[in-house]
Amino acid sequence: MTAQINAYLHLGGKCREAMTFYKECVGGELGMQTVAESPMADQFPESLQNQILHASLTNGSLTLLASDLMDGQGAEIGNTFSLSLNCAPEEIHRYYSLISAGGIATRPIHEFFAGLIGAATDKFGISWMFYAEKNN
Repeated sequence: MTAQINAYLHLGGKCREAMTFYKECVGGELGMQTVAESPMADQFPESLQNQILHASLTNGSLTLLASDLMDGQGAEIGNTFSLSLNCAPEEIHRYYSLISAGGIATRPIHEFFAGLIGAATDKFGISWMFYAEKNN
């Protein structure tokens, strides 16, 4: 797998509406998974079960990712997007270490149902998400 960087929007309750709008604008295939539909549903309170855990809009080489969830923060200008670095499992720790150097490791790399995930803010204040899908 070649590493790829995509925009990841944090939409604080407006994910379904926004991603449907973006699909109308750019076309493509839109997939959305609610918290309740995920294997992680029991880790979230009832109030979040209908929120979008993950959405993906793809049209050719265009990929836009999004979620309603914001790690306990409210949506404010500057925190509503991250760069999402999707890579191979053997690359994720190296990228995480290099990009978070001099910044803030906000969520260490850890396993979740679909692979490995983590988050950091780099030394320039840019929010990054790191994702590696499990090898099948």
